[in-house]
Amino acid sequence: MKKHKKLLIVLLVIVLLITGVFVYRMPKVDKNLDKSGWKTQYTYVLVHGLSGWGSYDAQYKFMPYWGMFGGDLVKYLEKQGIDVAAASVSPHGSAWDRACELYAQLTGTRVDYGEAHSKAMGHDRYGEDFTGKALIDNFDSEHKINLVGHSFGGATIRLFSQILANGAEDEVKASGDDVSPFFEGGKGDYIYSMTTLAAPHNGTTAYLVKPEDDPNPTTGLNGKIESALSGAMGKANSEEGDGRSDKDYANYDMDIDNAAALNATIETLPDVYYFSYPASSTVKQANGTYAPDNKKTEVLFRMSARAMGVYTGTTKGGIVIDESWLENDGLVNTISAMAPSSAPSQKFNAKNITPGTWNIMPTFDGDHMSLSGGLFHHKNIKPFFTDLISMINSL
Repeated sequence: MKKHKKLLIVLLVIVLLITGVFVYRMPKVDKNLDKSGWKTQYTYVLVHGLSGWGSYDAQYKFMPYWGMFGGDLVKYLEKQGIDVAAASVSPHGSAWDRACELYAQLTGTRVDYGEAHSKAMGHDRYGEDFTGKALIDNFDSEHKINLVGHSFGGATIRLFSQILANGAEDEVKASGDDVSPFFEGGKGDYIYSMTTLAAPHNGTTAYLVKPEDDPNPTTGLNGKIESALSGAMGKANSEEGDGRSDKDYANYDMDIDNAAALNATIETLPDVYYFSYPASSTVKQANGTYAPDNKKTEVLFRMSARAMGVYTGTTKGGIVIDESWLENDGLVNTISAMAPSSAPSQKFNAKNITPGTWNIMPTFDGDHMSLSGGLFHHKNIKPFFTDLISMINSL
């Protein structure tokens, strides 16, 4: 993991130096929040995506995942009087492992992956101990949280909510008196809202396409740079190879068939508000396929965006990938990021926001990383988050 992360960071720094991005400064945002209509002010917990990092990780200090090179979003929101925390879950771990890690960080306890799960997946039952270094001060039905998950952070917080509310029967049986309170359930009222950003709710075709599927590969030096960065990203996002089951990784959960199976196990909680923001940085072509807008799409994602923009077929499990899947943000199909296929959902209507239903928000104009601040294509996400928080706090 450390080797892959260092490789990715080195490549990013090289490109940033070449392009002169380090001289970029995010425009100052002076918009102060109008709190007059707020009814709640619960803490916001941000959960990063694949290969991401949070406040427990050293690299967050010089390149915060939330805000990227545009400045630390957490610090900005804190100055606005918002309680915010950035979790640090396994960069490549499964939704299950990441959910267990999130619970330990929120409660200030040792990570317990569960007796049954750890045996089935071939790794230790216990992980890092967060005793004395909890992510937030309080976490209970009186001190609810608003969860925000970017990319695979979406699956993480959805499974987290399922276990928190309904428990895990297999773990209760396997652990006996030594069961984690997380697996006992009964805590669904600890969550107030859940927001996902460019999340592969129903999986992504990024794992089905290959470089040779690229219908219009870039040539020359730009093509070499694009290929090198795409390859580096692929290595950084690859499985660890640490002896655990290949079912215990994010890549497995984001497979379209496996995502459908995971969705079938997750309930939409009746008293939680749900919001989902899909993203798109591709443009529909005359022949009906989609191609990336290079002004909006990171170099890292252009090859996959082109290949995903033409890919159709049927998965091994029989799920049909038709033309509705072609639009994408470079890593996730826009349709997949709208809402879990098995969950109740509706197009967002500000006059009809009810709990227990996914509100599909307007598609965000940007690539996969834009909703966390962007890398080379910077996005000023501060107004986006202040508007989101104001909406949720006013419900």
